[in-house]
Amino acid sequence: MSVSSHMSSIMKFFTKNRGANSYYYLFIALPLAALCIFYLYPLSQVFVIALTEPQFGFGNFADMMVNTTVRNVLITTIRVCLITSIASVGLAYLITYVMIHVTGTRQTIMLFCVILTFWISVLVRAFAWITLLHPQGVINTLLMSTGLIDRPLSLVRNEFGVVLGMIHYLIPYAVLPLYANLKGIDTRLVPAARSLGANPVQAFVKVYLPLSVPGLLGAFILVLVFSLGFYITPAVLGGGRVMLIAEYISVNVVETLRWGLASALAVSMLIIVFALIMLMNRIVGFQKMYAAK
Repeated sequence: MSVSSHMSSIMKFFTKNRGANSYYYLFIALPLAALCIFYLYPLSQVFVIALTEPQFGFGNFADMMVNTTVRNVLITTIRVCLITSIASVGLAYLITYVMIHVTGTRQTIMLFCVILTFWISVLVRAFAWITLLHPQGVINTLLMSTGLIDRPLSLVRNEFGVVLGMIHYLIPYAVLPLYANLKGIDTRLVPAARSLGANPVQAFVKVYLPLSVPGLLGAFILVLVFSLGFYITPAVLGGGRVMLIAEYISVNVVETLRWGLASALAVSMLIIVFALIMLMNRIVGFQKMYAAK
């Protein structure tokens, strides 16, 4: 049955069932139809390609397990994403902790600065880091002019540059769920613990930090999911020497034309992301992670 005949049947149903319920179902049906047409159908085609190209079966998934190149790319991706996620969440926690404990205009300004970073293109950020980290860039030139180093440091076109660029981009995404979580923690708890004899470190570790664990997990999951799909930053700052899974999928689609392997990798990453999200939802719960009521 064609899409037009489906829509005709839906409209006939709503014509027969007028009233509040009809409008309610209509508002649900239209987004669901758009989701099926523009997301679920293309996604199903990726699954089909993974199972049928170049021949039907699970050969592409088996190739992922024995192919040395694929294995090295996956190991690099996992290592870079974990380092990036942990560092991003740690730095975001420090920023958010300060934001929560300042008031008035200062908190508004800090929150505005975090949101402002979303308006800067990822490509602009990547090229800005090249300007800073290049052997003839700002940082190396400054260090050499002060006599701290004799020759330029290798800061870009390697894993260090990729991780640094990804952390810079992902910190704001970690700040927002942390801010939602920490905002709901009573700031009087730490002074109360101090009044009962705890030192500052004990009050933070035993009182404040456990209450912020849902926000930390939520931020970590959000950042990890984003980092798994990074393409532009590793491609620009890695210079082809640090290849993550997204770039490797692109190479197989555009250059080597191994669409089956690329689709299998995409499907595997999608399953991993969904499994990771559902696992964290089962352990912590989305409401606790993002302070939803």
